Amino acid sequence: MTTPPSDRLRRRLVCRALALPLLLTAAGSAPRALAQGAPALERRVKAAFLYKFLGYAEFPPHAFADATGPLTIAVVGSDDMAAELARIAAGRTVAGRPIVVRLVREHEVPPVHLLFVAGPDGERAGRVLRAAPGALLTVTECDGGLRYGSVINFRIVDERVRFDVSLDAAEKKNVKLSSRLLTVAHSVQKGGA
Repeated sequence: MTTPPSDRLRRRLVCRALALPLLLTAAGSAPRALAQGAPALERRVKAAFLYKFLGYAEFPPHAFADATGPLTIAVVGSDDMAAELARIAAGRTVAGRPIVVRLVREHEVPPVHLLFVAGPDGERAGRVLRAAPGALLTVTECDGGLRYGSVINFRIVDERVRFDVSLDAAEKKNVKLSSRLLTVAHSVQKGGA
């Protein structure tokens, strides 16, 4: 017996609604490990967030070659993050689309749905973002990342991985972010930096 499409959609929405709070709980449950400098744990939490961000972003129609084209994530500056994202995304889909993860050089970023620029150097992050106009949902982890044009910037607050969002940067990239994502952001910036 097959499940009617409306039931499948309802289940999918319920799963999404439950997934983000669970992810935030997981991110918040390990503050002591983050305080003790566990970069592997911080990387896993950030990778889980990156994967989840895809489900809370609506990309413009021109961002896909066809109806079944993959969602592409590019990582600059962290082999470990690219490997962790590939592990998380293996065999999974978001909105019916497979996920492809690529490790790219900072001056060779192709058009992608999500670009993660690793590292604390804000000037470098800004250069990468300026050199990657085809990257839609851009995520950084440097001090003041939104100032450099990032849509989302990770930060550690009270020993937990949190993130800030720039609605202006998202609008410039023609990416719509779910209100559910915005409600769990540490801060949401509207207008200029």
